[in-house]
Amino acid sequence: MIVIISRTLLIYLAVLLIMRIMGKREIGQLSPVDLVVAIMIAELAAIPMEDTDKPLYAALIPMFVLMFAEIAFSYLQLKIPQTRVWLSGKPTVVIRDGKIQEKAMRMSRYNLDDLLSQLRDRNIPNIQDVEFAILETSGTLSIIPKSQKRPVTPEDLGISTVYEGLPVPIILDGRIEFSNLKEHNLDENWLKNELANHGVAGYKDVFFACLDSRGNFYVCPKKN
Repeated sequence: MIVIISRTLLIYLAVLLIMRIMGKREIGQLSPVDLVVAIMIAELAAIPMEDTDKPLYAALIPMFVLMFAEIAFSYLQLKIPQTRVWLSGKPTVVIRDGKIQEKAMRMSRYNLDDLLSQLRDRNIPNIQDVEFAILETSGTLSIIPKSQKRPVTPEDLGISTVYEGLPVPIILDGRIEFSNLKEHNLDENWLKNELANHGVAGYKDVFFACLDSRGNFYVCPKKN
């Protein structure tokens, strides 16, 4: 039992390390090369856990070989664009000027049900409202609506806007983010005063608190 547990932990750490080195990607954004590598690593990782007679290196060595192969292919795709086309394919235009490109859909083995479903996900019920719809190599659908169907922006209305920035987390689940306080030249005394102004006794009673770019302090207390 101890052998199985130790092997499981070692394989887990190895797979975690490999996936971190390979880079950040969502599952839905994996290219064919990434997907093949991920599947093969998963299969190799299971071998020493299923068969304890197999040495660990019988799985670890091929896993790291696959990792270096994936890194090499990624480097090639950066330096030689044509390599990316060979390994991952290229995006396909499936709607152009409100018209479905039937031939392109057939070549991509992409059906109408999937197309309509992904259009609905983007709140576009009518194909005629689409200028371009592009099927990416990851399988996601990029949609560019026709100009008259796009949401109105402040720029369209001639309205000037100010920079909003990102809210800065100050407290996360009862824990003060001291690095964020320091970055904005704030201290714990300032935080205590702000919490008191919001009727909160202490930071341990706060689930989430943040500071926006305008200096507004938002507090969400914990619920008992």
